[in-house]
Amino acid sequence: MREVNGAAGATTSGALRAHNRVRLLRAVHDCGASLTRSRLTRDLGLARGTASVLVGELSESGLLLEEPAPEHGRGRPTQIPGPHPRGPIALAVDVREDAWEVVACELGGRATVLAVRPHDGTPEDALATLGAALRDHLERLAPRVVGTGVAVAGPVRPGGLVDIAHLRWNSVDVPGLLALPRPPVVGNDTAFAGLAEARRGELRGVAVGLHLHVDFDLGGVLIVDGRPLAGATGVGAEFGHMPLTGGDAPCMCGAYGCWGQEVGTNALLRHLGLAHGGGRGREHAERLLSAATAGEEGAARAVASCAGALGLGVSALVNAHDPEVVTLSGFGVDLHRLARPELMERFEHGLMAIRRERPPRIAPSALGWRGSLIGAMESVFDAFLTVDAVDRWRRAHS
Repeated sequence: MREVNGAAGATTSGALRAHNRVRLLRAVHDCGASLTRSRLTRDLGLARGTASVLVGELSESGLLLEEPAPEHGRGRPTQIPGPHPRGPIALAVDVREDAWEVVACELGGRATVLAVRPHDGTPEDALATLGAALRDHLERLAPRVVGTGVAVAGPVRPGGLVDIAHLRWNSVDVPGLLALPRPPVVGNDTAFAGLAEARRGELRGVAVGLHLHVDFDLGGVLIVDGRPLAGATGVGAEFGHMPLTGGDAPCMCGAYGCWGQEVGTNALLRHLGLAHGGGRGREHAERLLSAATAGEEGAARAVASCAGALGLGVSALVNAHDPEVVTLSGFGVDLHRLARPELMERFEHGLMAIRRERPPRIAPSALGWRGSLIGAMESVFDAFLTVDAVDRWRRAHS
């Protein structure tokens, strides 16, 4: 359980109770609202009476609601604290190269899709329309919304400035174009997906992990102690723009031989001589993956080539960073499923000898395409689950 607003600073009984309220809310959120009150009480080291008082206070202020467990033995039904029907909501957004999606997330992580819309790849069409939709949802859901997290498919610099080379987005001011009443938390989609993997997926409890997200091209992030490493200026871990596989073709980012040119939707389409680039062609790639699943030879070759390039690049990153586990999301799950032998052969070929005896596990993400949205949600609840923010909520809703 992560420590939130350390108890060392609590010098009064009121401050300690406020600290424990946040600890309890964090525990409910992290477990997906799946643990009983008695289990949470034990895990948090609370007295039963203290836990009962805390749950009562949080229920009165619309933060928690207890419901009977689905199955219980004789006697009084076991209670499971979960999100209150009028409780806090995090809006989470995934801005992909060809579409955006908005979901509303409750404490614990349960999500409801609010809107999905394609766009033409320009900042104006993608973000101005998204901003209008978000403002409508904020007005409708007020005062429950505690923040908005936005995942975007490119490097994010301080202030929410985004660059997506293959869409020709240059220093795009995402908060400015969204024009929301409160600034959103803007983050790279792969960094958010890695955060989600650390909280609710294959990297949970892993000290050093590597997460890779495959879509039109490839993104990656190193996760250390449950947190993505952002770099000195916030745009670190651009692994897809490293020359890891020996190519030398120019990339729209300005570099040459980028790994991402050989892995992802654009690479799959290029193998078959199909039009690619500009954030278009997802439906063609999905049909190609279906054809490979059915055993169509040309599609299978394209998938095997991408999987091999993925494996070789992963070996270079493993040699450099020594992760315990490597996770794959997006189309990376399909590459692992359809061409695992090719992926593993190139991976093992590129490993240093000292790493071959105990190589890290390569695991497809169980979160699939939802990782970026889940990570965006987590960024909002991380800001909300503090003593000050929870106290502000209680004063406004009691």
